Amino acid sequence: MHHYKIFDHTADLGVEISGETQADFFNHAALALFDLLVDARGISATEFSEITIEGADITDLFVNFLREILYLFNGEGFVLTSCRIGRIDNRQLTAEIRGGRYDARNHRVKTEIKAVTYHQAAVWKTAEGWQGRVVFDV
Repeated sequence: MHHYKIFDHTADLGVEISGETQADFFNHAALALFDLLVDARGISATEFSEITIEGADITDLFVNFLREILYLFNGEGFVLTSCRIGRIDNRQLTAEIRGGRYDARNHRVKTEIKAVTYHQAAVWKTAEGWQGRVVFDV
């Protein structure tokens, strides 16, 4: 079940994400990024890491979180297969991430995402939970 949808954005990839709680929202955002980025079938969750991210506000935290996990793929070849948000507030979160290594012989990049941008980035609370949007530079 997807907790995200694509919205039209010239030359880039716009994504709207939802979650019942703040933690769900951030978890769904991480999974959406990797669902769009790479076909993770066959990747064993053999690696575990805990990351702490900070931001000036909830939107900055959102962008910084996505930037950090995108760096883990682009810089270290880490493919996130699961994410569990621990402690979270509007300026800091801790996440436990699991995944494995990308191998170009066995895995396929679905969309080359170069960066997470602040353009149209937003996070807000709704009656149903949390929603947000972000634009990826592709």
